[in-house]
Amino acid sequence: MNTFSEENYLKSIYRLSQLAGVKVSTSAIADALGNNPASVVDMIRKLSDKQLIEYDKKKGVKLTPQGQKDAIQIVRKHRLWEVFLLEKLAYRWDEIHDIAEELEHIKHPDLADRLEHFLNYPEYDPHGDPIPKANGKMAKPFSATLADGKIRTIYRVGAVRDTSSAFLQYLHKLGITIGTQIKLHEKIAFDQSLVISIDGADPVTVSQKFGENILTS
Repeated sequence: MNTFSEENYLKSIYRLSQLAGVKVSTSAIADALGNNPASVVDMIRKLSDKQLIEYDKKKGVKLTPQGQKDAIQIVRKHRLWEVFLLEKLAYRWDEIHDIAEELEHIKHPDLADRLEHFLNYPEYDPHGDPIPKANGKMAKPFSATLADGKIRTIYRVGAVRDTSSAFLQYLHKLGITIGTQIKLHEKIAFDQSLVISIDGADPVTVSQKFGENILTS
C-alpha cells in the first residue's frame, strides 16, 4: 500500500507526463510539488524500489504499468470528490481542489465505484478534466486554448488549465464557468491580449495568459 506522499508523487508524475510527454524531469516534479531536489530524488528511489516508476538520470522519470494504474485511480478519486463537493455540498469551484486533495487518499475497495454511481457517472470534473473509469479509460481531454482561437469565432469553455483559487475567483468575477460562451473579437498585436465578449455581454480585454488557461470545446 502506498503512503499519502507516494500517492502525491505518482499523481504529479502522471499529470506532468500528460503535459510534457512520457518522461518527466526531477526538476519538474520538484517545482510541481514545491519540494527540494534532494527530497524528490529520495522519493524517486522509493518508488523505483516498489517498481512504480522507471528512472534514468538523463531522460527522467516514467511510470511503470502498475505506477500508471495507481496514479489513475488516485486521479479518479480526486475528480469524483470534486464533483461531489460542488454538486452535493455546494462548495465553490475554487474551494474543492484542496479538500479533494485530502479525500483522494481514503482507501476502501469500492468507495470510488459507489461515489461514481451516486453521481450518475460523470465524465468530467468541475474544472473540465476527464474522470477515469474503473478500467482507466476516460473521455478525451480538452486541449485547444482560447489564445489559439480564431477571431470572430464563438467558443465554449470546456476546461480550465489553471485551477488555482486566484484564477478561478477571477473567472467567477467575470461570470465564466464551464459551458460559458466566449466570442473572440480581436488579438492585440502589441502583447497578444484578447478582446472577448462573455455570453453576449459588452467586450472586455483579457491577457494572453488568461487565454492560454481557457481550454475550449
